[in-house]
Amino acid sequence: MLKSMQPGKPTTTSTAETNELLKPLLEAASRGSPLLPPMQSIVHALGFDSFMYGMSTDPKPNRESRSFVWTTLPPEWVAYYDRNSLIEIDPRLTLTVNRTSPLLWDSATLAGGPEATRFFGEASRFGINSGVVVSFRDPDHARIIVALNSHVSPTDEARNLMIRRHLGDIMVLATSFHDVFMSNFVDRGVPPRQLGIPLSPREQQCLQMAAHGLTSNDIAGKLGIAERTIHFHFSNILSKLDALNRQEAIAKGVAGGLIRF
Repeated sequence: MLKSMQPGKPTTTSTAETNELLKPLLEAASRGSPLLPPMQSIVHALGFDSFMYGMSTDPKPNRESRSFVWTTLPPEWVAYYDRNSLIEIDPRLTLTVNRTSPLLWDSATLAGGPEATRFFGEASRFGINSGVVVSFRDPDHARIIVALNSHVSPTDEARNLMIRRHLGDIMVLATSFHDVFMSNFVDRGVPPRQLGIPLSPREQQCLQMAAHGLTSNDIAGKLGIAERTIHFHFSNILSKLDALNRQEAIAKGVAGGLIRF
């Protein structure tokens, strides 16, 4: 089960403070109250059903990247996504790798082949059929993803127009949630929510290969996936095992019986 993480009072001024829609979220954070109720209200006001935030930290000397996730989606989806390594086939991520403008998507029209079809077949059970994705980077974090999801599909022109009208608020929500809230976890050294969760089969596979001397590029070639996805798997591995780097993760894997030689 993922641990509950509540940010403290923001220490910097944000454009969110002048946005009436986002004020309840800021006020909840200032009081130390749960973020889920105000976030759900904001998401619904924008015309969506669920919210997801994810980030990976940039590696530092002797310390590789960590991954952080916060979402209004049920724990069952988070666990299923993690266990089945859906990161590898999630079109919301694969299509925004080098994109900073928002991506409006609809599973009924988004081209992506059999892997995208498989993903949306699973995601639809949790009301993830269309939405908006914002992907960006900052100087201290490798990549940030914010997704608003809806059960509606196909989307008609009236809904698409409504979403476009809300894009300004969506961008402010995305950047402010990162700047004011989640980045404070990293700055304060709060451990990722994944800490202590069992490694997925794919993560065990990656750790096993690393223990035998394979690089990220080697592992990506053998598994037939992008090297950047391997880096994400290892950021998750380190977050779950509370390891500084791959060497420590391998050592913990051996001690925990996760690695066979």
